[in-house]
Amino acid sequence: MRLLTHNMLSSNIKGVTNGFPLQLEVEKMVVKEVAFNGDFLKNIFPKIEWKALLDAAVAMGCGDLPENAEATMLDNEEFLRKFHHALLQLHLEEGALICPETGRRFPVSKGIPNMLLHEDEV
Repeated sequence: MRLLTHNMLSSNIKGVTNGFPLQLEVEKMVVKEVAFNGDFLKNIFPKIEWKALLDAAVAMGCGDLPENAEATMLDNEEFLRKFHHALLQLHLEEGALICPETGRRFPVSKGIPNMLLHEDEV
């Protein structure tokens, strides 16, 4: 699961008001090479919750991103490369996503998050 995907997921358990961002529990992560596309990064940047991406990247062992980011940084090639690496190349293979409000664990196996809810959570 890429951090791009993680940045878009939230806990939808009944009664949860603060289900984003999901915390990462990393058992296994891999780096997968992805072709660099600066235009894609510039277009997706406004949709990214930066603090959630930063925390997820740190959990995955990548501390290269700045604490804060703004659109003017998209003209900097070095920033774009770091953003690309964290967003698209870091993959959570095994672990869990944890609801920040309830602590409910959603397992991630072979890079696929299982976000199915139990009957009493719907």
